[in-house]
Amino acid sequence: MAENDIQEQLAKYLADAQSIEEQALQQLRAAPDIAGDPQLSRIFADHLIETEEQERMVRRRLEAHDATPSKVKQAVMRAGGTAFVLFARSQPDTPGKLTAHAYSYEHLELAGYELLTRVAERAGDPETADVARRIRDQEQSMAERLESSFDRAVDASLQRVAPEDIGGQLAKYLADAHAIESQSIQLLERAPRIAGEPQLAALYSEHLEETRRQQALIEERLQAHRAGPSALKDAAMRLGALNWGAFFQAQPDSPGKLAAFAFAFEHLEIGGYEQLRRVAERAGDPETAATVDRILSEERAAAGRVTRHWDQAVDASLQAQGVSG
Repeated sequence: MAENDIQEQLAKYLADAQSIEEQALQQLRAAPDIAGDPQLSRIFADHLIETEEQERMVRRRLEAHDATPSKVKQAVMRAGGTAFVLFARSQPDTPGKLTAHAYSYEHLELAGYELLTRVAERAGDPETADVARRIRDQEQSMAERLESSFDRAVDASLQRVAPEDIGGQLAKYLADAHAIESQSIQLLERAPRIAGEPQLAALYSEHLEETRRQQALIEERLQAHRAGPSALKDAAMRLGALNWGAFFQAQPDSPGKLAAFAFAFEHLEIGGYEQLRRVAERAGDPETAATVDRILSEERAAAGRVTRHWDQAVDASLQAQGVSG
């Protein structure tokens, strides 16, 4: 593997990690005030301190490589963090949406550090690999804290909803799930062509068919509630997927970025379905709860399959940039 090429790639992966931490900081500074629950607020406040140190650790590794953070990437990620905070504040169920998004974002960071670890090892940089593993473990712990807080997030989201209105809220959560599946389908339709590796391409193709079945199941539950998908939400989510697809196609290291995003997106779905199941239980709808349990097991299995392909994703990304063994 060409020494200069792999060192250059390592610096780029570090710059990506630093930009992602910048967005995390932007979101975490606002999260405690909009969490809607004291314990959730503490979780976010504690992780803000942890994330500040993570950003410093990544910045130090950049400096060790005589590199600096990307101002363009930082600006884009800060803007994304601000946009999400504004979106969350506008939602009546902010605690749930905030928690699901944060749960997904922790897995995006976790995936990024899995990739960074492997690039650092290939570059012969044990210090960076150790930093990446340390931060990865912290992100995993934060994700587990959020997962253990889904009940609190749902309670905070529903605290102003009268018991007789929970059925109406359930229909909204189902419509949200349908819209997220629309985005997943749109993304997975493109993913095999830009996967960069046969096993990853097959994984995305298989999950595409599974996702279409999942969306059909959600449609059945919407019909049972005499409701339907939100055309506006579905269209917005499909547009988002098209934008992401174009973004990945424009990246020279698409296989790695796509795998990390797919892993995070699975956890956005998992977070949403964990909350949907709880709302269904509170609404006295065991059929929807059982359907969601089935989908959850499939989403978790799909995320697990991605984790088994980090090495292939890194190798495909490096090969796409002309860095070969």
